[in-house]
Amino acid sequence: MNTTTTVSRDPLYIAIIKNVITVVLSLAIIYINGTLVHTFRKHQVFNSNSRYILYIHLVINDIIMLVLMILLQVLSYILFKLNVSFCIIMLMIALPANLNNPLTLAAMSLECYLAICFPLRHPQICTVRKTYIAVALIWLLTLLTVLPDLFIVVATRPAGYFHSRIFCLWANIFSSPILEKKKDVSNILYLVIVWLIILYTYFRILFTAKAASANAKKARNTVLLHGFQLLLCMLSYLHSIMIQGLSSLFPKDAVAIRYVISLLIQVFPRLISPMVYGIRDKVFREYLKQYFLPNKSLVHPEQIKKGQIKI
Repeated sequence: MNTTTTVSRDPLYIAIIKNVITVVLSLAIIYINGTLVHTFRKHQVFNSNSRYILYIHLVINDIIMLVLMILLQVLSYILFKLNVSFCIIMLMIALPANLNNPLTLAAMSLECYLAICFPLRHPQICTVRKTYIAVALIWLLTLLTVLPDLFIVVATRPAGYFHSRIFCLWANIFSSPILEKKKDVSNILYLVIVWLIILYTYFRILFTAKAASANAKKARNTVLLHGFQLLLCMLSYLHSIMIQGLSSLFPKDAVAIRYVISLLIQVFPRLISPMVYGIRDKVFREYLKQYFLPNKSLVHPEQIKKGQIKI
């Protein structure tokens, strides 16, 4: 049996308050992330380094997620129900972008591991070309995860369904129990693989850090931060479960619960990437000062090549 999640409408003043909060917070994060992307594009010291390429891929995914979330939320409050085809297109972009983040964190952990444990082989393995291939493979894997859902919906729904209107939620369109189980299995599989990679790289770097330089210790701390980011990514997999559980306990507050959980899971974690890398990373921090303190001197690009500064 197919099930549809019903959502009631907020009063006008509440809808305005919610949208203002979400849009202002999201645009602030998008601006910060956009500054990081601009800095990455303008300076070869970043776009020729595999570590920063993977990081900026994480940032771009966050921007995509926030833009689509703002668009869908505002349209849903204005129109309430959206065209099914339009909703599917938005969801088919948003879900791969969301699934990309754990895989990107795994790739970043592997890059740290190679840089510390195999410093001589690292330049040959982590080239710019191979890094972009890795990014393409990440997108391919996530698309292969969600495309079967689209094919099943297209094959089982009548043509008129795609011209109808619906409240735009994944559960309202991809509502088959089989698709739900497939999503759970794929999410668990991805998370297990990513956790194994992060734990393996952390302990290998940990053993290296005991008898090595401060760079190894910094890399170990970076992998720990990747683990923390992965925990935040896991919250998105619990998004619907948390909403359903709390809504069953407090049915009168179901709309408010959905909004607060979405804000906590989809918006606030997007602040982590710019804080971890844009502020913590010395090289990025120095280049970002150009936009706020133009007279500040920059870290010389050779410092990265010599391994003097690491994320």
